[in-house]
Amino acid sequence: MKKTITILILFGLLLPSFYSVQAVSQSSPQPPETLKEAEIVGGNILKLLPETLKGIWQEALGIWQAIGKRAKNFSDSYISPWFQNIWRKIQSSFGKEIEQRKPVIEEEFKKEKGEMKADIPKVGKSLRERFKELIK
Repeated sequence: MKKTITILILFGLLLPSFYSVQAVSQSSPQPPETLKEAEIVGGNILKLLPETLKGIWQEALGIWQAIGKRAKNFSDSYISPWFQNIWRKIQSSFGKEIEQRKPVIEEEFKKEKGEMKADIPKVGKSLRERFKELIK
């Protein structure tokens, strides 16, 4: 890996010196002088725009997919096992306590459920009465 990076750095430093710059004979683009010329230039740009944007989008999509795959691989390799280990420790610590308290919690849940069933008709009447008072 180090050799590859070193070679790439050397090529990056040496290759530009091998190229020679040639003078461009074209003059710089001039702005359109008439409305018709502007329309033609704008039409040409609009024709090229969808393909250009599509190409950029495809390239960006490929990059993001590669980043996503690397992130998923990293997560699957390092983060997920770490959380699973923590979860196992939590389960082993609290699992016994939960099993011991489960019958008591179920009894209290049944009591609360019965109390709520008894209170619901009272609440319904009081809401109905309150609503009637608001209307009057």
